[in-house]
Amino acid sequence: MSAPSASVGLIGGSGLYELAGMTGVTDVRLDTPFGPPSDLLRVGRIGGTAAAFLARHGRGHRLLPGEIDYRANLYAMKVLGVTRILSASAVGSMKETIHPKDVVVPDQFIDRTRGRTATFFGGGIAAHVGFADPMCPVARGVLLASARAAGATAHDGGTYVCMEGPAFSTRAESRLYRSWGVDVIGMTNLTEAKLAREAEICYATLALVTDYDCWHEDEEDVTVGSVLLNLRANADLAAATLRHAVAALPEDRSGCECGEALRHAVITAPEAIDPEARERLGLLLDKYFPR
Repeated sequence: MSAPSASVGLIGGSGLYELAGMTGVTDVRLDTPFGPPSDLLRVGRIGGTAAAFLARHGRGHRLLPGEIDYRANLYAMKVLGVTRILSASAVGSMKETIHPKDVVVPDQFIDRTRGRTATFFGGGIAAHVGFADPMCPVARGVLLASARAAGATAHDGGTYVCMEGPAFSTRAESRLYRSWGVDVIGMTNLTEAKLAREAEICYATLALVTDYDCWHEDEEDVTVGSVLLNLRANADLAAATLRHAVAALPEDRSGCECGEALRHAVITAPEAIDPEARERLGLLLDKYFPR
């Protein structure tokens, strides 16, 4: 039996392991050329839109940021027919003006991860997608408006520095990132955004502020306890924002270029593409290199 389809993918981070308000839900187990996703995908409807929800860390929060198979997660979304992904994740604030329980809808990233695979390519095929503006402008705008409609104090834009983890920052690192002018710090979203771009999926994230990392002299240093406390306070708001955003997304994708990201990205000559790589990445390549 083939898996049900979905046009919008939702990825929940720490504290958001399911999404209330989905109807007709079916749990779908998928395998991919990169292994299984973090968990079963919950496919159903939000209003009139077919959507798929995935718990990034697995239900029960079993996976560290560096253990998540981001390729499997994004590939599974592509298999279901997802063309847009809206994610939610916990972050620390790096600015006085961004408070715990605020939300940020970032538009830029700085990569401080190491040892993660953040591309579908390699192993016989080379591709280089444009990533100057890593968030889909349309999805990002809808997510921002939806957060405000849900009653959030939502900040428009900002830079998300993505660290490796799983430990939180040292005080010296936190001060360094502050000197760079970043807005929030987290451990997951950059890897997703890179893979979404390669998969020609629009991507935007709702960054849920839980703490001030460890730079703020008048606030306690970040702990799992403080993170979870503020996440629980924001859980309903995050769910309401995602539901509102799903309904508000325009039907077509003419307002962005995400759906054409691979058109000129593959540098390997078609006749030189490794057959195994061609088979593995057919879901991404068939549009431009039909077999």
